[in-house]
Amino acid sequence: MPRLLHLASLFSVLLYAHAFDFDSACNSIASEAASIANATIFFAEYVPAGTNLTFPDQDPTCLSTSVSQVVLTDMCRVALNVSTSDRSGITMEAWLPRNWTGRFLSTGNGGLDGCIQYIDLAYTTAQGFATVGANNGHNGTSGEPFSNNSDILADFVYRSIHTNVVVGKEITKMFYGTPHNTSYYLGCSTGGREGFKAVQDFPDEFDGVVAGSPAVNWNNLLSWSAHFFNILGNSSSPTFITSDQWLGLIHDDILKQCDTIDGVADGIIEDPNLCDYKPEELICSPSSNTSDCLTAEQAAALRLVFSPMYGEDGNLMYPRMQPGSENADFIALMYGGEVFPFSNDWFHYVVLDPSFDTTTLNLTDYTLAAELNPFNIETFNGNLSAFQARNGKVITYHGQADMLISPADTEFYYQHIAKTMALPPSDIDNFLRFFRISGMSHCETGVGAWEIGQTLPGASGNLTAETLDPERNVLTAMVRWVEEGIAPETILGTKYVNDTTELGVEFSRRHCRYPFRNTYNGTGDSSDPDSWSCK
Repeated sequence: MPRLLHLASLFSVLLYAHAFDFDSACNSIASEAASIANATIFFAEYVPAGTNLTFPDQDPTCLSTSVSQVVLTDMCRVALNVSTSDRSGITMEAWLPRNWTGRFLSTGNGGLDGCIQYIDLAYTTAQGFATVGANNGHNGTSGEPFSNNSDILADFVYRSIHTNVVVGKEITKMFYGTPHNTSYYLGCSTGGREGFKAVQDFPDEFDGVVAGSPAVNWNNLLSWSAHFFNILGNSSSPTFITSDQWLGLIHDDILKQCDTIDGVADGIIEDPNLCDYKPEELICSPSSNTSDCLTAEQAAALRLVFSPMYGEDGNLMYPRMQPGSENADFIALMYGGEVFPFSNDWFHYVVLDPSFDTTTLNLTDYTLAAELNPFNIETFNGNLSAFQARNGKVITYHGQADMLISPADTEFYYQHIAKTMALPPSDIDNFLRFFRISGMSHCETGVGAWEIGQTLPGASGNLTAETLDPERNVLTAMVRWVEEGIAPETILGTKYVNDTTELGVEFSRRHCRYPFRNTYNGTGDSSDPDSWSCK
């Protein structure tokens, strides 16, 4: 039956497409959308496939990820502002493709960002989604706009995505002359938290949510990120560990102790939960060269880094950093002798005040942050029954070598859902599936088979039948689950040579849904996904 319904829906889309005048719709949408409450239209323009868009109005701090973006399909681009109060509002864009499939999609954000994720708009419009993205109620990557303006903070926590979706669906209906058939969400990190926020607080907004590396347990996450300074100190502290020590000595020792637990020496720790790392083995002997070992103080600090964080009441605040997550891109952020920048901003502009010395943060401050929990940014509600009842679906994934958000926290949240709803995994599977992606860093990249369709593939942006195969693509897997009732059993990840699709596949690996663990069968080429099983 789901397959027949999908074919009927596709047939209606084809009939609609035959009668629809895309160019006329793009010419008139600006004047039509001006009638939307609290909206100010900046522009609406036709953008042909192949156009390399630049974003001169984007805040300079956003440009590290959004200098330009190639558009992959003909589309109508609508940019607007929507007031959310008398002192706040969002900037948003709707990208409306000529090849519309009847599907609507909202993208998410990252960090404390007020940055539209243009790469995700390009990726999803190329697949025929009418896609929207917003700036989270402020411009740039700083948390300073939250200071003394709870309305901007409310936009960041939940209202930007919600408004973006409500207005985006209205524009979509105006443009195409018919409402969407199905509604989806795609985001990672803060975007993963935003996806779960929608599931928890606005369960009717999406039929399918793809939430990667979700920053749920938000307040404790930022306290956990800050507490590494408490452990390691600055560069003159006896407990400080240098980047060279992290990336060479320590990472190599972790692999020496834990890489072959899964039966294969490949630089990938398949399940870091099994790694009981013992840093004491690196303590210098009296005759050792200190460049090849650690002091006793450093080893003790290292053990604390890989230990859970507990609150003043003795309860778990945040799980441990997983061994094997050491990453050159993030070492300086997490362990560089300063307080993690997002934590620094959060405590300066939300929890305490800008004059506070964040190097003195302690458990009392971390407890205060958890208690403050503005607009329930914690996003840790374990009761998803309203979303479940309307047959909504969630795919969440987390890289097991994520250094910014511990993948153990997504397991912690999954277990919280199971306990709150009193459901075993077999029942949770009916509406939520969690995939642990071995060797993936934060949202993407890493030594593992990390390409799973979460964004444009490799360096080329080429979308092919292979890259869009729902067996290997979390977004198309979600569409198939929602529209055909076929839930993903595994996700086939791909590692391209130098992370570049044109250079070919280095290896592939199927990633299991939690709580299954990917296990090498003991024979065969370990780069062959058939040499592994979910157990």
